[in-house]
Amino acid sequence: MARRSLRDQILRAGLPVLFRYGYHAASVRDICAAAGAPQGSFTNHFRSKEAFAVEVLDQYFDYLKRLVNETLNDETLTPRQRLKRYLDVITDKLGRDRWMLGCLIGDFSLQVSSHSRLLRKRLDSIFREWRTLFASCIAAAQSASEVDSHFDATELAEFLLASWEGAILRMKVERSPAALERFKTIVFETVFQQPRAPAAAERRRRIHKGSTAKSKRDRR
Repeated sequence: MARRSLRDQILRAGLPVLFRYGYHAASVRDICAAAGAPQGSFTNHFRSKEAFAVEVLDQYFDYLKRLVNETLNDETLTPRQRLKRYLDVITDKLGRDRWMLGCLIGDFSLQVSSHSRLLRKRLDSIFREWRTLFASCIAAAQSASEVDSHFDATELAEFLLASWEGAILRMKVERSPAALERFKTIVFETVFQQPRAPAAAERRRRIHKGSTAKSKRDRR
């Protein structure tokens, strides 16, 4: 029981250490010091730093999935509103860290994907699962005529996540939410723009055409 508790303690302490220093700079010594655990206990519970990082990623992704479920399954909002709500929730959380910390999944994708096959494969499976959650909400928005259905929902989910991760990286450089707000504004006015109702658009076209014809007659 004591070992199990110490294992969880090391995992909990490891997340902020990996966030702060990055995968390569964070040492086992740093992780154990943050956990208040003897260094030898690390190897008792984890076969390697790489395997430890996979478990930290899993815990972090479980946390993100809870946020996704809370926002994307909120029946009080339309599907398109749920997408916006998720991005706003993440923006608020990033703000609490003064725009200094980003997304561990994005950070690891840059830091370890070319060096660790184990972590690269885990990151790939995380992105696939993450994409599926968003694709489901996007498909619902398309069915409700909130989002253009010209593009496949899975492709749109892939674009959304990849672009959002890029905005988060820019946010860390600028120490500012500007990149996040810019992305949200542009993406919901272009890719996720709510299509105009065909009937309303046709009415406006006819009104405009009638006004133009009347203006011509008046000029005569």
